Amino acid sequence: MGDIAIKVENLSKAYQLGDFGTGTLSRDIERKWALLRGKEDPFLTVGETNDRATAGTSDIVWSLKDINFDIQKGDAVGVIGRNGAGKSTLLKVLSRVTVPTRGSVKIMGRVASLLEVGTGFHPELTGRENIFLNGAILGMRKHEIKKHFDAIVDFAGVERYIDTPVKRYSSGMYVRLAFAVAAHLESEILIVDEVLAVGDAEFQKKCLGKMGEVSKGEGRTVLFVSHNMAAISNLCSKSILLKHGQLQTLDFTHTVIDKYIRTGENSDGQVNKDDIIVKQHSTKAGFHALRLLSPAKGITADFGINEDVIVEIEYDVYHDGAIVQPSIHLLDTLDTVIFATFSAPSASSTVDQFYKVPLQKGRYKSTCVIPGNYLNDKNYKINAFLVPEGDMANMAIAENVLAFTVIETGNMRKEYTGEWWGVVRPKLAWQTEQVL
Repeated sequence: MGDIAIKVENLSKAYQLGDFGTGTLSRDIERKWALLRGKEDPFLTVGETNDRATAGTSDIVWSLKDINFDIQKGDAVGVIGRNGAGKSTLLKVLSRVTVPTRGSVKIMGRVASLLEVGTGFHPELTGRENIFLNGAILGMRKHEIKKHFDAIVDFAGVERYIDTPVKRYSSGMYVRLAFAVAAHLESEILIVDEVLAVGDAEFQKKCLGKMGEVSKGEGRTVLFVSHNMAAISNLCSKSILLKHGQLQTLDFTHTVIDKYIRTGENSDGQVNKDDIIVKQHSTKAGFHALRLLSPAKGITADFGINEDVIVEIEYDVYHDGAIVQPSIHLLDTLDTVIFATFSAPSASSTVDQFYKVPLQKGRYKSTCVIPGNYLNDKNYKINAFLVPEGDMANMAIAENVLAFTVIETGNMRKEYTGEWWGVVRPKLAWQTEQVL
C-alpha cells in the first residue's frame, strides 16, 4: 500500500430500526444461516440512505453507503457534513468501535481516537491509571508510556487530580485528559470527533495547535470532524464531504468547504417555513419564509459582482403590541461574520416605519439590500434573527438559513479578475492628479 495510511473500499454501514427481527420465523432462520456461513445479510439490501429530511419505508437505514477513499500517511484530513451525514459513524468504523456491514477498511498503524467524552476511560480508575490503560490498549510498553506521562498531565492541566477517579472529573477535564492521551501516545493515526467543543476556547486552540504539530511535525495522520470551518481550514489540507451517508468528494479543503456551502439545503435562493431549521424559537415572532433576490433575475442564489443582493425576511408576529426587529448576519464559508445589520433608521435618517413601533398580530416582510460592487467573488451564507425589543433571550434564530455565490464573469468591472484578498471588494472612487 506504499504511503497509504487508510484505505476504504465499498464501505457501508446499516442500522436496524425498531424490531430487530425480519417479521417471519423463516426469514429469521434464513438470516441466521447466512450469517453463520459468513455471507451477507440477505435482508439488508432493501435499506435506504440516511436522509433524515424524508420519511422512510424501510426498517434498515444505511448510515454509510459505498464509501471509497485513500488517505496518505502524514495527511491531516477534515470530515465535513451536516448532522446525520455519517461522520461519526465513519470514524467509529475506522477506530474499530463498530464493524462495517459491507466493504473493507485497511489501516496501516496504530489508531488513537477521541470520539466521545469518556471514550476508552474506565470511570472507576484514576487519571493516572487510565493513561497507562490507554497506552496498553495501543500496544505500548510501560516504559514507553512513562516517557510521555509528564507531558500528558502538563498538557491536560489535571496534575492536581491525576490520582482521582475520572468519574469525578467535569466534562471539560475529561476531554482535556482524553485528548492529551490520544495526542501524546505513539500512534500513527489520530482520529478526533467534535468532542473538542466541550473544552473552553483556549483549550480548543491548544488542541488544534497540537494536532497541527502531530501532522506536520511528526508525520502522523490526522482525521478531524468539526462543524467549525475555520478550524478545518487551518488544520486540514484535504477534506472529505459526506451527505446522507455517501461520499460527495475528497479534495483540497477550500474546494470542499465551498461545495459544502453551495450544496446546502437552502442554496436555491429561498426557504419556506417548514424547511427553516430554527436554532432558537421565540414566543413573540417566527419565520415564515426567507428569500434572496436579484433585481434582474428574481429569486436566485447566484449574483454577479455588480448586482444588488436583496434579502427578504417574511415573518409572523404572534401578539398585538410586539416590537420586533429583523436582523441578519452575513458570513463567509469559514464562519467569519462579515457584518451584522438590523431594521433601524438608515444613515440618511429615513426612518423605517416599523422601527420601535408596536405591531399588530399578523405577517410582515422586511427587506435588506446588500449593494452591488461591495462583496468579493466568493460563497456566503446568512444567519437570520427576529429580535423582540428588550427581550434578547427570546429572539428567534435561524443559522445557515440561506447561501449564495457572488461571481465576476465577462470582466464586469473591467478590472483584474483573479482572486482578490479579503471578504469585501468595494468599488471605491479614486482620483489622480499631477501635483508637481
